[in-house]
Amino acid sequence: MKPVKTRPSKSAHRQAALGVRTKMLRLRIKDKHAKHLLEQSREVNQVWNYSQDLALQVLARENRFMSAYDMAAYTKGAAKEGLSLHSQSVQAVSEEYCTRRKQFKKAKLRWRVSHGSRRSLGWIPVKASALSYRNGQVHYQSKALSLWDSYGLADYQLRSVSFSEDARGRWYLNVTVDVKKPELSLGKSSIGIDLGLKDFAALSNGQTVQAEQFYRDLEPALALAQRAGNKKRTKAIHAKIANRRKDFLHKFSTRLVKENGAIFVGNVNAAGLAKTSMAKSVLMRAGQCSGLSCSTRAIAPVAGSGRSMKPTQRRSAVAVMPVLAPKGKRAWLCAGGRAAAAVWRCMIVTPMRPGTFWREASWSWRRNLPLRGR
Repeated sequence: MKPVKTRPSKSAHRQAALGVRTKMLRLRIKDKHAKHLLEQSREVNQVWNYSQDLALQVLARENRFMSAYDMAAYTKGAAKEGLSLHSQSVQAVSEEYCTRRKQFKKAKLRWRVSHGSRRSLGWIPVKASALSYRNGQVHYQSKALSLWDSYGLADYQLRSVSFSEDARGRWYLNVTVDVKKPELSLGKSSIGIDLGLKDFAALSNGQTVQAEQFYRDLEPALALAQRAGNKKRTKAIHAKIANRRKDFLHKFSTRLVKENGAIFVGNVNAAGLAKTSMAKSVLMRAGQCSGLSCSTRAIAPVAGSGRSMKPTQRRSAVAVMPVLAPKGKRAWLCAGGRAAAAVWRCMIVTPMRPGTFWREASWSWRRNLPLRGR
């Protein structure tokens, strides 16, 4: 897979000049404000649906797509007509609609539903100038919203903000802040990861990570709640399964980053495996999320891919290769220069710029593949 070159954004230039990076903080809003936020989320749905209806009419009549700037003229003055949303939130909804329409390359997105079993989860975009933090509360539209401040928001400068609802009806404040760039990992070794189904992963140092049965352990309790028709308990069990899986992946990826300076993950076609008879095992393992979890902690100074980013960049002569072992067990071989003729498959890695993580490493299934430094 050849990387696509993109121009750095203004935000990237600003972060590079200040030596910071953007981080998303998620804090839970107290439940006593849920009713107020739910009412505002319904108005957000109205603005979203109005923006899409307006865009579809202009597309059919003039054969062009409206921009967020064009929609601002039509949504101007909505607060005076009875909408309780902040005027900047109305503009943010239109901007988000145009961004997602361009991202997914679709003329029509899904309508947002406010009632019924197909109700869309609540979402309220807020611009930083419309929200402030004082005395452990966030103030939005002259209303103080209490929350559990586990990060100390007083120490940060708030940037883009939004309120969101989860499947259990709990509301959260999502805010982006600037934090100092973390120091690079002190680990000097490199490691390769082969994700599996029976075992969660086999590492190139010979270790095997056992697969945790997060779903299987709570499956009896989940079946009991579903048969009883207890929707609240069913959602709580699903949330517990998800939280346990995330906790395991974050601890596993953190340990890898602290111990190694280069991490290489083999490609896994999870979407294809999910369509086979192994679908349940694939979805429960969430092995494809391990690389994503590592990339969110991209502190490893070296990462690898199958192709060089630049034609003049020297390719590595070092490769991490799982070789055919007796009794069908996986074994690993780290070699430089030419590889042994017994190699069945190999993962060629390429040095990249420091501070990046390239998840998709190329796999080759050919025999007798020479690993020369090119």
